[in-house]
Amino acid sequence: MGSTTPGVSVKAGGTSGGRQAGGGQAGAAFAIVTTLFFAWGFITSLVDPLVAAVKGIFTLSNLQAQASASAFFLAYFVMSLPAAGLVSRLRPTTAVLLALGTMVAGCLIMLGAANIANYWLVLIGLFVLASGITVLQVAANPLAAALGAPSRSHFRLVLSQTFNSVGTFLGPLLGAHLFLKGVEVKGGGALDAAVRAQALAGIDQAYLWLSALLACLALFFWLGRGVVARAAPPVASGGGLMTAFSSRWALLGAGAIFLYVGAEVAIGTQMALFLNSDSIWGRSDAPFSVPGLSALMGSDGVTGVSLQEAGKAVALYWGGAMIGRAVGSSLLTRFAAHRLMALFTAIAGAMCLYVVLVGGVGAGFVALAIGLFNSIMFPVIFTLTLERSTASAEATSGLLCTAIVGGALIPLLVGALADGAGYSAALILPAICYAVLCGFALAAGRAAVVHRQGEVASIH
Repeated sequence: MGSTTPGVSVKAGGTSGGRQAGGGQAGAAFAIVTTLFFAWGFITSLVDPLVAAVKGIFTLSNLQAQASASAFFLAYFVMSLPAAGLVSRLRPTTAVLLALGTMVAGCLIMLGAANIANYWLVLIGLFVLASGITVLQVAANPLAAALGAPSRSHFRLVLSQTFNSVGTFLGPLLGAHLFLKGVEVKGGGALDAAVRAQALAGIDQAYLWLSALLACLALFFWLGRGVVARAAPPVASGGGLMTAFSSRWALLGAGAIFLYVGAEVAIGTQMALFLNSDSIWGRSDAPFSVPGLSALMGSDGVTGVSLQEAGKAVALYWGGAMIGRAVGSSLLTRFAAHRLMALFTAIAGAMCLYVVLVGGVGAGFVALAIGLFNSIMFPVIFTLTLERSTASAEATSGLLCTAIVGGALIPLLVGALADGAGYSAALILPAICYAVLCGFALAAGRAAVVHRQGEVASIH
């Protein structure tokens, strides 16, 4: 998942205290800030196996289980503007420390939820955790963009995003190992008491570790705060979110972000349940014939793919985005961004249609590969919008960040479709999202470009 920076801009190559930060100091500051990208990527991707786990633990429908993702991504809608105001009033380093403290509080709420087995408390914990991540992104993204020469801002963002992708790749592996061992949801009945207790203990263990690691990260950042503060350029407050509503392209871009994040999250959070279904991999050993995939999933020796094995395979969905980002960065230097996005959205939509219309074992491999084509969509939507929006960069990016709430709403609709028509048929909604995004990319190619000089806004 990605973010933008609402209401805040950073002047690339700026100074702090009237003095240009040295290359070594800026490099050290950038390394410190980049550790934050890994942390929020890892935590965000834990939501995928968590959705599958709570479905069994609390005997939920797909719609109810998807509320976990909705509670997490709703924080972007609620907290983006308050976070922007906070960062504009505090130093970015202070805001980062406050964000990490909020994330620790969210982890502790998750610990309480696991110990008393309360799903409402799980939702509250996820909202608090994501609220901290929202503040963290608002503070850290522009720092990553601006800590160094303006000509290399794109490279720095891509490098930081790569660390974010490493986190999203590893999160589902740990979550599946801790949350999904022995969990079975296909029958729709309640879990065995021992399996339920084990899954709750896994959630408890994961968020206990995370709270400790976040506390260590906060200490690490506190010790390096002087380096970051000296290297960071000054932060200027933006013109306000409302000015973006006067720009047609800011609105179109917000709609595109809404659809993209919603489709990406809906596919990711449903993936383990989808792969585990009998119509896909639930009764097949075909995935274990693929050497790398077999090693990643770790067969339990029982015919078919268990929910835990499927949960580990979800890492490939996010790993594809990591690989696609590296390849896409190279392709974007050779091809027009709107054309590449049109191609990638068309392929992703076609993959969804294959799953809906053909299904079977092959659909599992196709669904995992969608992540490869998701890779460039967020940054390209963001940059295409910024280039064409007549509103300020600050206001435009604020509206785009608010639109990440698509990750809270579209997964609910996909969950409802899965309840009524099955996991494969539910991918018709993401297919529609990708079709609209393809139209957005083609329209961007025909629209006039508004150039800005000197501003760097954050991208995913």
